[in-house]
Amino acid sequence: MSLQTVPSDATEQRSNRPEDVQALEADVRLRDDIRLLGRILGDTVRDQEGEDVFDLVERIRQTSIRFHRDEDRLARRELEQILDSMSTSETVRIVRAFSYFSHLANIAEDQNNIRQMRAGKGGGSGVLVATLAKAKGAGIGADALRNFFKSALVSPVLTAHPTEVRRKSTMDREMEVAGLLDRRERVALTPDEAAASDEQLRREVLTLWQTNLLRRTKLTVLDEVANGLSFYDYTFLREVPRLVNALEDRLEEGGEQAAGELASFLRMGSWIGGDRDGNPFVTADVMRGTLRLQSSRVMQFYLNELHVLGSELSIAAHLADVSEELRNLAERSPDTSPHRSGEPYRLAVSGIYARLTATAEKLKVEITRRPVGKGAPYASVKELQADLDVLHRSLISNNARVIARGRLRLLRRAVDCFGFHLARLDIRQNSAVHERTIAELMDAANPGMSYLALGEDARISLLTNELRSTRALVSPFVKYSDETMGELNVFHAAAEAHAMFGSDAIPQCIISMCKGMSDMLEVAVLLKEVGLVHPSGRSAINIVPLFETIEDLQASSGIMDRMLSLHDYRRLVDSRGSVQEVMLGYSDSNKDGGFVTSGWELYKAEIGLVDVFERHHVRLRLFHGRGGSVGRGGGPSYDAIVAQPGGAVNGQIRITEQGEIISSKYSNAEVGRNNLEILAAATLDASLLQPSQSAPRREYLTAMDELSNLAFKAYRGLVYETDGFVDYFWSSTVINEIATLNIGSRPASRKKTRAIEDLRAIPWVFSWAQCRLMLPGWYGFGSAVEQWIAEHPQQGMPFLKELYKEWPFFRMLLSNMDMVLAKSSIAIASRYAELVPDEALREKIFGRIRREWHSCIETLLDIMGQDRLLQGNPLLERSVRHRFPYLDPLNHVQVELLREHRAQNPDEQVLRGIQLTINGISAGLRNTG
Repeated sequence: MSLQTVPSDATEQRSNRPEDVQALEADVRLRDDIRLLGRILGDTVRDQEGEDVFDLVERIRQTSIRFHRDEDRLARRELEQILDSMSTSETVRIVRAFSYFSHLANIAEDQNNIRQMRAGKGGGSGVLVATLAKAKGAGIGADALRNFFKSALVSPVLTAHPTEVRRKSTMDREMEVAGLLDRRERVALTPDEAAASDEQLRREVLTLWQTNLLRRTKLTVLDEVANGLSFYDYTFLREVPRLVNALEDRLEEGGEQAAGELASFLRMGSWIGGDRDGNPFVTADVMRGTLRLQSSRVMQFYLNELHVLGSELSIAAHLADVSEELRNLAERSPDTSPHRSGEPYRLAVSGIYARLTATAEKLKVEITRRPVGKGAPYASVKELQADLDVLHRSLISNNARVIARGRLRLLRRAVDCFGFHLARLDIRQNSAVHERTIAELMDAANPGMSYLALGEDARISLLTNELRSTRALVSPFVKYSDETMGELNVFHAAAEAHAMFGSDAIPQCIISMCKGMSDMLEVAVLLKEVGLVHPSGRSAINIVPLFETIEDLQASSGIMDRMLSLHDYRRLVDSRGSVQEVMLGYSDSNKDGGFVTSGWELYKAEIGLVDVFERHHVRLRLFHGRGGSVGRGGGPSYDAIVAQPGGAVNGQIRITEQGEIISSKYSNAEVGRNNLEILAAATLDASLLQPSQSAPRREYLTAMDELSNLAFKAYRGLVYETDGFVDYFWSSTVINEIATLNIGSRPASRKKTRAIEDLRAIPWVFSWAQCRLMLPGWYGFGSAVEQWIAEHPQQGMPFLKELYKEWPFFRMLLSNMDMVLAKSSIAIASRYAELVPDEALREKIFGRIRREWHSCIETLLDIMGQDRLLQGNPLLERSVRHRFPYLDPLNHVQVELLREHRAQNPDEQVLRGIQLTINGISAGLRNTG
């Protein structure tokens, strides 16, 4: 097979099972698209690099397939001989070929997913409609659903976590390729149009080939902000309003026509430019710049929409009646053009346009459009909404409802969803930084005090007294440290943002590594210093603890029970509508305790929190800090939300969208809309249609506790208690080389050590993905099951199969392992193990990993009743299998380049080659971090 083909059916297992036959039929067009793009890429490689390079690509791919399929030793030696014989420049060209094939195959697969959604066969297609039908079947009427959405909140929160290895330049070209494939799908092209389309595809692929895959410079925080904002252009600015309006229409079909407009429950959030935890480059000035960039993007969108709306609303006063309030709005317009003198809607829109440009000027945000005259700036977004409502009411009252439901309706909804701030920016910092800041302020205000020497109870007493105090804690006569001044400046910038953009601009302050009550009270005191918390007990911002480690998750419900019992803190919660948000960290808990224990402790923490909040009559809103990979809490969003314990969703959920997951979900408007629907539908399902009890049967909980403890011991025994494991990890993965990629502004480690404890969860998971072990997504499960069965022979495997069948949480846990193990390769991982110079250490650790890998797969398949991984998801199974022929060679080349680089080869092309393989492998695996 060459670059222009995909695996042939002859090499695959034949099956007459209906689901497999259906998958084969559905896959034909995907194969056609992959062949088309592969053929064009192959032609490009041949034209640009020569026949020799093309033939070399083919030889490597064929040999790699033999090695992957059979762990063929002869194939392994042949592969090593080919790779050893290549020059560094040849190697880089080979890597680029396989990397681009990964990227192009992803495009074809995304188009196939869109095709399946349109055909009503994809997993998310029509999911919101289906959930509404399910609700109707359960006796929940349209008016009850409207009431539910009044207090509902679904909030995807974009973060800048550095797992997106692609440059925006390559993403833009790839989107052009996707657009051309989409047009071929939708439009019956004439022969000339088809030829032109082929030529355009070739042009885009050639441009891609000649574009740098890697960034040559490190991203700044504001670069990350700009990259994040591009997804608003691609998807959010239009699809968020459309989704809410479409849901409103659905509910009108079954409810009262005059029930009023549906609440805008879907709100975008962001950490980009506000997340200071471990990122010294996020400063007060950067945060101000972030807010201006966000506001600029949404203001420009509103102005563009108003410009087009003005051209559309050419309604003449002598042909259609208008309301009195519309006439008054038109009369206040600065537009004096005689051409629009009889067109009151256009005049009104011109006036709104003028006021909005004046507002942008007042907020000091950049816009490119200029008004026809001067207007007074809006004091708040509510004033803009009021003017747009005047247009709406006039059209409705004068029998022009169909016009009101067009662009004006989408603009009104957009303004309601995005305000002047676009996205709700969270500010986040580590509790240790807050602690040091408060310590410096307290010690300066109370000579002789050592805040850090105080116990927890003494701190709580001191901090609650400070919360009630009307005097300032910060003195203008004291010179504080740079760190303390930096923290105070950020809080002052947050207060400024509230004044300029409204309280929705920064509604949350998140405390990373929250370990006790004092961590939360310290933040409350700092917020009081800038006026966001008042001594009377009012707060303008939510104080959100983030519980991340296994120990902290176990303590979370106790901490929140005591916090909600504390009068001075409870007043703050009540001032926020008696809603308290709690964030749960999936990444660090996984690195701390392993996949099984992390998932289980998160679940138990939720059960405990639900109970505590019910007793205190406070509404719990959970914020799920999930990563893209299974090792960081990733996996299908719908399944994850519905698998939450009863009462844990309760109509409100926030969830992080990180790294490469953002681009895979939201680069395409249609796919993005579908993913937003999934979040909304799952929130509705989990809140209203799932069992209300927080915990399943007692014997399920007991069994899971025991499995978790066994898995925890296995995982900790390997990662934290095995001598030499740190050396093994740093030698057998690309952890050192990942740090050289310019994919984010944040350092890879919290401290300058090699300790696993200090390593951030993202590079930890990313490194294991690159060497194809995906260890954080499964290690410990196999041996835990084996030991549990040995200890419980009466229950044994039948009981675990019952757990899988009856309990959504356990089913999701195993489903995610099924997916991650399917992407792993123990054969390829064995080549990375050879990078460990200490042979005894290598054999000791990799031997354990290999045994656990086989055990995990065996027990997983037995519990799930499958003969092979991903048997229950044939489309994903074929997708993964399609990737191996062009993914595996990148791993083999990466191993050889790592050998050279670590042998101090001075050729800079060697490091560049490694970076290119990281890019290509990441693209092939998709959810890597």
